[in-house]
Amino acid sequence: MLMSRLLGNRYKEWPADAVSKSHGLLLRGGYIRQVATGIYSYLPLAQRVSNKIIKIVKEEMEKIGFEEVLMPIVMPKELWEESGRYESITEELVRFKDRTDHDMLLAMTHEEAAVQLARTEAATYTKYPLAIYQVQTKFRDEPRPRSGLIRVREFLMKDAYSFHTTQEDLDECYEKCFAAYVNIFKRVGIKNFVAVEADSGMMGGNKAHEFMLLCPIGENSIAICPQCGYKANVEIAKGILKHKEEVKTRQTSGSEEIFTPGIKTIEDLQNALKMPKEKIIKACIFGVKNHSKPVIVFIRGDFEVNETKLRTLLKSECSSQTASDSDGIFWGFIGPVGLDSERYDIYYDESLKNASDMVCGANKKDYHIRGVDVATLKIGQFYDLYKATSAMFCPICQNAELEVENGIEIGNIFELGEKYTKTMNMLYVDKDGKEKHPVMGCYGIGIGRLLASIVEESNDENGPIWPASVAPFEVHIVAIGEKANNLAKTLYGELREDFDVLLDDRDLSAGVKFADADLIGAPVRVVIGARGIESGEFEVSTRDKKNVFKVKYDEIKGQIEQLLRATN
Repeated sequence: MLMSRLLGNRYKEWPADAVSKSHGLLLRGGYIRQVATGIYSYLPLAQRVSNKIIKIVKEEMEKIGFEEVLMPIVMPKELWEESGRYESITEELVRFKDRTDHDMLLAMTHEEAAVQLARTEAATYTKYPLAIYQVQTKFRDEPRPRSGLIRVREFLMKDAYSFHTTQEDLDECYEKCFAAYVNIFKRVGIKNFVAVEADSGMMGGNKAHEFMLLCPIGENSIAICPQCGYKANVEIAKGILKHKEEVKTRQTSGSEEIFTPGIKTIEDLQNALKMPKEKIIKACIFGVKNHSKPVIVFIRGDFEVNETKLRTLLKSECSSQTASDSDGIFWGFIGPVGLDSERYDIYYDESLKNASDMVCGANKKDYHIRGVDVATLKIGQFYDLYKATSAMFCPICQNAELEVENGIEIGNIFELGEKYTKTMNMLYVDKDGKEKHPVMGCYGIGIGRLLASIVEESNDENGPIWPASVAPFEVHIVAIGEKANNLAKTLYGELREDFDVLLDDRDLSAGVKFADADLIGAPVRVVIGARGIESGEFEVSTRDKKNVFKVKYDEIKGQIEQLLRATN
């Protein structure tokens, strides 16, 4: 490819709306352009990278026996009504009517389509296991698109689905996909990634793992034990509570009501009473879909309620509620003592088990109660509803403190069981002649997010540093001066037989060419200039500038091969 013909402008200035390195560098380098919020066009550079990622993904999926299909992005309402997700998924699912006034939707995932396809092709046990994958566009009306390709509304995804007659067979496929994902991420050049236990969310099912690139801008929080290797998304992570030295707050025997005018927050109560947060019972109120009463979760004051765990417990969507002057709730003064249990659904977090000498709201304005022993409340059951933090010990080895890091989700795998095959009445005839529901798994990788994640991990202030396996071009030839153009074109012709090569043939200054080469990020650069022609030695270097060599013309190809092997 000649640089003079390459579509896409490069910019020196950092984009004002870019909040992540990958977003800014991909915009500056002429890789992507925004069409609307969370919707992007891929220019040739990004498309070349995307195609190379897809090639690797396809190779690894087909190694473990998956067959490629293509399912539609537009689906009829009835298919998603069968699974129950047409109603359970709200704003994220785009619905519309076609010209015949039929209700349709844009697929954000393809479980329903996969089941519909498989049930027409796998009516007997002889067709199992059935394993299919596709690379297809999806649309999710994400409420908060951010960081360029990291979180978008329209995206390209490799999604795969497997169907099995036994749980054991599903488990075996799950492990194969796990291993294939590790291979994929290594081959595309991702280094600092981990696999963590995860919540199955809207996908359903009982077993799930997410693959995370550990990265400061990641939206996911991951609890990691540095000693035994336990890893879990904070959404489901457990932790052993530390037993802190008892701090006495009680001034008299038993509990007492205290006047706390205008003190509504945990922080204000902590400061006013000179007491630690862990001696306060915090009340968190949630609205729950299809629940007539608000839900109150009581938790230790230094912890937060994990809404994913609460959603799993309630088997319904929930959202945190904020104060209203007209709802009759004593916001900031809610406590478990004397609370009207008919008005609320009440849950107690495990962090309060055996807690004593606590402070809580008195259920009337401007009053709290001090000296509350939770044991006296006669609570029947405590629930694991807290969000794991670094203030806890590992639940497995119980020796090391958890570390919490941010991560970008770059892939996920789920065991769905019969969730979709049963609701959508997918049946096969087993060898005993009986009709049964197959068990199902699904496995996803977002192509665009993976592309951006590679940049997020591998870059410098001047641009991306692509691994050779997915770089848009493996070799970037920079010709400096008119005298060097003819030799550079000759070299370009020779190298194109073995490598993806970009030749900067433009009549521009060396500074502009080198800046653009950094923004494109090819792993190997060859500089052809007047000095090299005179000396007979030419500069061959890696994009990260850690390796710079002076080599003779007939040694350039061998040096490139050596450097590319080192960057893979």
